[in-house]
Amino acid sequence: MNMEFVKGFGDLEVYKLSRQLSKEIFDVSKKFPREEMYSLTDQVRRSSRSIGAQIAEAWGKRRYQKHFVSKLTDADGELLETQHWIETAQDCAYLSIETSTGLLEKYDSLGKMLNSMINKSASFCKKYGVP
Repeated sequence: MNMEFVKGFGDLEVYKLSRQLSKEIFDVSKKFPREEMYSLTDQVRRSSRSIGAQIAEAWGKRRYQKHFVSKLTDADGELLETQHWIETAQDCAYLSIETSTGLLEKYDSLGKMLNSMINKSASFCKKYGVP
């Protein structure tokens, strides 16, 4: 990634994908039963939305490489939680196998992007003279 073209976290492809996926989760979770409103529905929406929030926070922590990596690690944790809730929704027959498989594959791609950022964290932070 050429950092000269990235003006803010909103320019990051990983952030854009996280927002797209949280919207997909919102849309599919509208079909969950009403009795799941304050449990599964809220949980999967919260964790899916938190991924982008953690990426945004990581961007603000670039001055400190360890903090940057920590926030990206938090984003990865939220991603894994979201995958758990997708699998739970499939187990409860709220999502078809095709829908859950498609979502899980997209989240797997997002996870690879996050892990690449973690592994290349120095290139995101070097502008700030991180040791």
